[in-house]
Amino acid sequence: MTPTSLDTDQLRTFLAVAQALSFTRAAESLGVGQSTVSQHVRKLESSIGRALLVRDTHRVRLTADGEAMAGFARDILAAQEQAVGYFTGSRLRGRLRFGVTDDLALTPLPRILRQFRQLYPRIDLELTVGQNEVLRRRIASGHLDVAFAKRAGDEPELAGSTLVRRVPLVWGAAHGTVVDPVAPVPLVVYQAPSLSRSLAVRAMEETGRDVRITCTVRGVNGIIAAVRAGLGIAVFARTLMPEDLVELGTGLPDLPFIDLILLTGPRASAEAAHALTTAILSSGAPLKTTTD
Repeated sequence: MTPTSLDTDQLRTFLAVAQALSFTRAAESLGVGQSTVSQHVRKLESSIGRALLVRDTHRVRLTADGEAMAGFARDILAAQEQAVGYFTGSRLRGRLRFGVTDDLALTPLPRILRQFRQLYPRIDLELTVGQNEVLRRRIASGHLDVAFAKRAGDEPELAGSTLVRRVPLVWGAAHGTVVDPVAPVPLVVYQAPSLSRSLAVRAMEETGRDVRITCTVRGVNGIIAAVRAGLGIAVFARTLMPEDLVELGTGLPDLPFIDLILLTGPRASAEAAHALTTAILSSGAPLKTTTD
């Protein structure tokens, strides 16, 4: 079956499932019932004659056709948003204070922000790059309008949050790194408080592994440099780990998923914040770090 057109509501619903890897979370993010989500995905699959998702009692995953459709859906929805922004963007004006964690700043996000500024030239976009916990505090205090941040996968939903993507955490190391199965595990970590640091230490403690903090840094470039130098291993979101590092698994505890989220502050301009949030969501970012 060859579809003559693709329904944008169905594409938006499918993309929400693809990002969350959960029908329940997708329904919550869209503000609709789970039956509506299932119906939209079923109709989309029927219209193209391909299975896009494999769903069992434990998890949801994308088929090869689902991965392809996710890319098409992002492009279609982004084009729609650009068209709407072109004709309505000139109405929006004012200041928008946007915060992003330093590792997410190394994704295609700068390109998305450049396109956003072209669509909304009368919005003065102010960018803050910082650590996750600092950004979340600044959102809560009203010192930021929108933040691209993270939360633990088992953390309760935050007020004003929108899920961008759920990604697994992995242990990253330099090529040739061997972790001694009995010695304390050498860890490269952010300064506390840090979500990845807390999750790494907790995972080790729950499996009875001792750790040795070999390097403590403020930013992601310090993490990457220390791991490349062989000072230890570190926790990365899988999609944000530089390609020259390798994922370690054998002999190390499993790490949980984290949610990449957009937070909207209590004092933000609703229209401007919605425009930026939509631009990031429709882009499908972040896909991969651009760190050299």
